[in-house]
Amino acid sequence: MFQSDNAVGAIPEVVDALQEAARRNPSPYGSDELDKSLQDRLCALFEHPLQVFSVATGTAANALALSAASPPWGAIYCHPEAHPNCDECGAPEAMSTAKLVCVDGEGGRIEPSRLRNAIHGKGNVHRVQPAVLSLSQSTECGTVYSNEHIAELTSIAHEEGLVVHLDGARFANALVELDCSAAEMSWRAGVDLLSFGMTKNGALCAELLLLFDGQLAERLRFLRKRFGHMFSKSWFVSAQAIALLEDDRWRSLALHANQIAERLALGLSGAGFELLWPRQANAVFLRMPSALRQHLRSAGFAFYDWPGVEDAVRLICSFRSTPDQVDALLGAVHAFSCEPRR
Repeated sequence: MFQSDNAVGAIPEVVDALQEAARRNPSPYGSDELDKSLQDRLCALFEHPLQVFSVATGTAANALALSAASPPWGAIYCHPEAHPNCDECGAPEAMSTAKLVCVDGEGGRIEPSRLRNAIHGKGNVHRVQPAVLSLSQSTECGTVYSNEHIAELTSIAHEEGLVVHLDGARFANALVELDCSAAEMSWRAGVDLLSFGMTKNGALCAELLLLFDGQLAERLRFLRKRFGHMFSKSWFVSAQAIALLEDDRWRSLALHANQIAERLALGLSGAGFELLWPRQANAVFLRMPSALRQHLRSAGFAFYDWPGVEDAVRLICSFRSTPDQVDALLGAVHAFSCEPRR
């Protein structure tokens, strides 16, 4: 409860889709009708021709994208808090053998002027060569880039000849917060590759790498196989993704998570806590005294301490979170604050 949107199961429609997929007599390695149907649905959703690569994890999607987009001597620019830098055990650097270069900015969002200053050394054989800009949407701080902010960063990147990758592990949560289309938050804003997350939003095990720039497709085809992420039974991933896309479930599930997080943020603010960053997706960050953290965990509430900020915690809501769970946590906070201190 509040630990992670990875710490919940899959929606019933995904489970039903997997059971139906298990009864099929399909074609392997991405050639089944379900795989083709998913491609068509995504092209329609994003209003753009694209190519779909199914993978098992978000780490695989990010690492493969960055490996395809950068030469071994390349520089991959990302925020210091970004998943490729902090949470993927060096996978992007291991697969690409390129160098991650961190570009800072408030609330997990890269500052355009800092990106412009960071891109240098082009043509200098002594330096890694500018190759990729990787953005996280939503960010690791629970904030969201506006489409205008993305477009400003991608414009700088494209001027310098960089490919732009978007880590969309929580793409749906950012999308419903901005109330925009998938196209507006991706290729229309200058994104070339998108890690389209589905596991955090109701799937069992389904992540997609979407290419709007077909030039990288051939390279990705072989990289995915070489690094062991090519599913022979890819229709099981496609079945999950289709179940989430049908009836716009992926949007409604993300909207629910965001709304529950807003209820939590308002409740904690009302209890006197100052949020570290504004609630813009499905995560809430705040400072919490160690005694209160221990009290809440003893009462059965699970959440992560957030590294790098003293006493900081992250509370995250999912498609399965409920108002009652939020109210129970707020009640426990209130009860702790009313306890006499010895």
